[in-house]
Amino acid sequence: MTRLLLINPNTSIPVTARLLALAQQRNGLEVVAVTAPFGAPYISTEADCAIAGHATLQAWRDARAQYGAFDAVLIACFGDPGLFAVREEAGVPVLGLAQAAFAQASAHGPYGVVTGGRAWGPMLQRLAAALPEGAGLVDLETVALSGAELAADRPRALACLAQAVERVRVRQPVQAVIVGGAGLAGMARDLQAGSPVLLIDSVQAALDAVCAIAAG
Repeated sequence: MTRLLLINPNTSIPVTARLLALAQQRNGLEVVAVTAPFGAPYISTEADCAIAGHATLQAWRDARAQYGAFDAVLIACFGDPGLFAVREEAGVPVLGLAQAAFAQASAHGPYGVVTGGRAWGPMLQRLAAALPEGAGLVDLETVALSGAELAADRPRALACLAQAVERVRVRQPVQAVIVGGAGLAGMARDLQAGSPVLLIDSVQAALDAVCAIAAG
């Protein structure tokens, strides 16, 4: 049994509960889920992301002190705030939604990303440039609605994201498109039937990576 610490870098407890429920559906994992002790309810700006990196590191330290050792850590935000800092301290595999999704998508060839919130465009481009898995990213579409707004109105979100996926597909010869964001979990599955390109759910990609560690 692999003991996983799942950190939600924003302060939304319902998002943490949703992520925990998804993680608990996977075999071989004992999951402890924690919520950032401070910061934004949903990360949507550069400032939010900077604060979330600090909050994620603090959440790791607090969880380690309270719950003991873990076999892996998952930073459950598409943007991976605090990834490198926690990785420096943890001594165990530390994954983020973005890096895991980049890795899964890159196995198919050039890929694109669709996510919510305009500010995420440059932030994700910088992250991709810092990760070897980011080399295959050839297009990125951020819709005007934030991740929180997309999560709050699923029918509207699906329509908006479907249009964004199609714009990416038409612009670039991508082999896959990542639907990125903790609040967008499950939407790639719902959109897949209407899309000719492979869609990757960032949350499920990260849990796939955790399970590969557990099986390894």
